[in-house]
Amino acid sequence: MNRFQKKHASGAFWGRMASAAFFLAVLALFLVGLNDLSGTTARQEAEGLKNSILQSAVHCYALEGFYPDSLGYLEDHYGLSYDRDKYVVAYEIIGSNLMPDVSVIPLN
Repeated sequence: MNRFQKKHASGAFWGRMASAAFFLAVLALFLVGLNDLSGTTARQEAEGLKNSILQSAVHCYALEGFYPDSLGYLEDHYGLSYDRDKYVVAYEIIGSNLMPDVSVIPLN
């Protein structure tokens, strides 16, 4: 075939279809990766909140000689704050001299 002969239209059609399929596959992989990244970030945020609560409780124990009896005590006296619309925090005190049990549950 030389440059003056026309190509068959069906070859061009299948070439465009292959390009579109490749684009859609790359887009799907990108969206799956983005979704996985947001899930990982949410887990890391919840773990960070739990660590902050435990650090504040240990700080209270070091300064005052007891673990706080509620999460509100940490909020009032140690500046702890978190988004209540995003997380539920279960703060269970076992005793004034035992580390509390903390669970952070994402609402999404």
